[in-house]
Amino acid sequence: MFKSEIKIRVRYSETDRMGFVYYGNYAQYFEVARVEALRTLGVSYKEMEDNGIFLPVLEYNIQYLKPGNYDDEFTIKSSITEIPQVKIRFDYEVINQNQVLISKASTILAFLNKEYKPVRCPENILEKLRKYF
Repeated sequence: MFKSEIKIRVRYSETDRMGFVYYGNYAQYFEVARVEALRTLGVSYKEMEDNGIFLPVLEYNIQYLKPGNYDDEFTIKSSITEIPQVKIRFDYEVINQNQVLISKASTILAFLNKEYKPVRCPENILEKLRKYF
């Protein structure tokens, strides 16, 4: 299993009138976590797209367990639990500075070519992931 984590501080503009993180912002947090997870593997989203491979989100599931608040420091843990084929799944946990689990989520993305047709996961990504499985 491949694991990665990043820290994100909740900005004021990301909260609602109650002072809680607005629910729609979690998708952006997970995108940042996903891109950085791949970067730690040595895979650049930009280079992948420049080479004609795109990763649109097919599914997004989330459980909101506790509210996040302005100025919280979130640790977002990302994991890939199986070798990708035509799709890749990321699982996430958001934990605040008090080690409280705020939310759990997952995304499933598809590998598409320039014609937006499904393709298998590029070999260079598989090579980098195999050592974790």
